[in-house]
Amino acid sequence: MLTLKIALRNIYRNTRRSTTTLSTIALGAAAVSLFGAFITYIEYGVQTGAIQQTGHLQVFRNGYFDFGTASPSEWGIENYRAVLQLIQQDPEIKSLSAVITPIQSLAGIVGNSDNNTSKTFFGVGFVPSERDRMKEWNEYGTGSQGLKHSGLTDDDLSGGITGIGLVRILGLCTQLHLNQCPTPTAPTLAEVHDPPVTARAVSLTELAERDKPGGNAARKNSESTVDLLAATAGGAPNIVSLQIERVEMQSMKELDDNYIGMNIGLAQNLIYGRGDHKATGIVVQLKRTEDLQSARARLLHLFKEHDLHLEVRDFTELNPQYNQIIGLFGSIFSFVSVIIGIVVVFTVSNAMSMSVVERTGEIGTIRAMGVRRKGIRRQFLVEGSLLGLIGATFGILLAYVAAFGVNHSAITWTPPGRVAPVPLILYMTGAYWLIGLTWLGLLLISSFAAVIPANRAGRMTVVDALRHV
Repeated sequence: MLTLKIALRNIYRNTRRSTTTLSTIALGAAAVSLFGAFITYIEYGVQTGAIQQTGHLQVFRNGYFDFGTASPSEWGIENYRAVLQLIQQDPEIKSLSAVITPIQSLAGIVGNSDNNTSKTFFGVGFVPSERDRMKEWNEYGTGSQGLKHSGLTDDDLSGGITGIGLVRILGLCTQLHLNQCPTPTAPTLAEVHDPPVTARAVSLTELAERDKPGGNAARKNSESTVDLLAATAGGAPNIVSLQIERVEMQSMKELDDNYIGMNIGLAQNLIYGRGDHKATGIVVQLKRTEDLQSARARLLHLFKEHDLHLEVRDFTELNPQYNQIIGLFGSIFSFVSVIIGIVVVFTVSNAMSMSVVERTGEIGTIRAMGVRRKGIRRQFLVEGSLLGLIGATFGILLAYVAAFGVNHSAITWTPPGRVAPVPLILYMTGAYWLIGLTWLGLLLISSFAAVIPANRAGRMTVVDALRHV
């Protein structure tokens, strides 16, 4: 206790130097803590977007993840309704899950015959009501990303969602009354290469009229209807009409220019026609992310028990950019922490060295009174540790005050995976372990920085001290 009292008095002995040292440690602690809270916000936001889109887990036929994306119709889950029922009725999975729903991936050509435009697309079929429930998942309070409500219904197979880039390419901006969606002014392909485009347009129109009583009369009377052309599982061409109900801007231009979302029934009609309908995968969205491993283990056990050749992939495998983003910010955090740690080491070491020089006479006096070298070293180590303790504590408090100010301000930014600005939130509560590690790290760094000055003071003899008197 006496050593602690003397250390405190020595710290406040030189107010200016101690204040500078404590300020450096406090600002370093605040900077690292705030950046850790920002990284936590990034992680929660990216994770929320991925889970709202793809769920925590997806079930595929063995080999689909590695080879099946080129031909999702051939790698679909046969009798998927029985598999879906098996998963939904399992007591353990049922208690952990929020949504369990099938999806159908597909690719093909989308065309707008009114202005003779067409392009390739890739899309996904889903159950609209269950897709909307997935968008409600918000474990960390970051909000819904993208369209919270698709505007589609489970019993209507005609509607769909597209990216705004796809609408722009097909020349449907005016029909859908979209802002910031330019209308092409250059000559259309039909004016430049009339014969080829006309032949293709007629072909699409004829295909659209097949199996539809009354021909064009069966089509919706809307200018926002497009035709989707794809090869069925048997290799034959098939076409369906899609009414664009909503437009959703995607996070990447390549995705925005090619994405179409639709009712799973329409996707299956396009891919399988009158054949047996399959599903590309089954999405399992959990209530809590911490249950991911236990749910995955249970699914694998369930499939093995029923001799089902299915595999399970989690959202980090389905969204490789998630690990890339988290890894990038983790590397930046480590770099910033190392730089701040080095600054603290030199600041504390310099302060303690100056203190040793100034107190040379005192050191000699207490050495003459019988204090051993170990006691001298301990005294300076305690002073360095107190500097780290006080500075880091004030730094953490400063970080909480700064985070409160940022969270209650109108600061916005566009995080990874989003296309619109959102409020900037620093998740101090979610970064507890980073804040605790920062506090402990600066305490240890300050103690380490005092080791060399403390050893220097401990090696002093009475004769060395008298030389400075």
